[in-house]
Amino acid sequence: MGSETRTTGSGSLTLHRTVVMVGMMGSGKTAIGRALAARLGVPFTDSDAEIETAAAATIAEIFERDGETFFRRRESEVIARLMTDRPAILSTGGGAYLAERNRDVIHEHGIAVWLNAPLSVLWDRVRNKDTRPLLRTADPYGTLAQLFANRSPVYAQAELTLDVQPRSTIEDTTSAVIDLLATRPDILEVHR
Repeated sequence: MGSETRTTGSGSLTLHRTVVMVGMMGSGKTAIGRALAARLGVPFTDSDAEIETAAAATIAEIFERDGETFFRRRESEVIARLMTDRPAILSTGGGAYLAERNRDVIHEHGIAVWLNAPLSVLWDRVRNKDTRPLLRTADPYGTLAQLFANRSPVYAQAELTLDVQPRSTIEDTTSAVIDLLATRPDILEVHR
């Protein structure tokens, strides 16, 4: 694995290791991940999209047809493969970071950034979407709140945490992630 350098108006940025966006559904992992990859000039990959392509089915269909255990196995295989590629930005599904094997491979080959969005923001972003299999319950808000409570201590194991501001734009949040990554020159080196 090498490094990827991007020249900007104020210098250049060199990404030395893959950055993995982790957090709850609706926290912005995909949107921020795409914007971050564009700003850094590195590839962007979404592990859920990779799984869907390989299975020729949506995540919801995989859950329904094969079950969550099958899905989690495929997810781990995809993450392990993607972490050994050149430095990039990787967005993972909300449950991916919960598996110790995934955390281990992420910490060994890259760095995890937890997009810590408040529950109210998460609910606003996911409540009208039917693509979230874990929220297909009688009480989706209650389910989301329980997932949030259960998962937050695991997400807190990420090397870096960004508290997502409720009214921040994608660009503002992406800039905040770059500033956060710049505190770790072993991950993102800023040349002025």
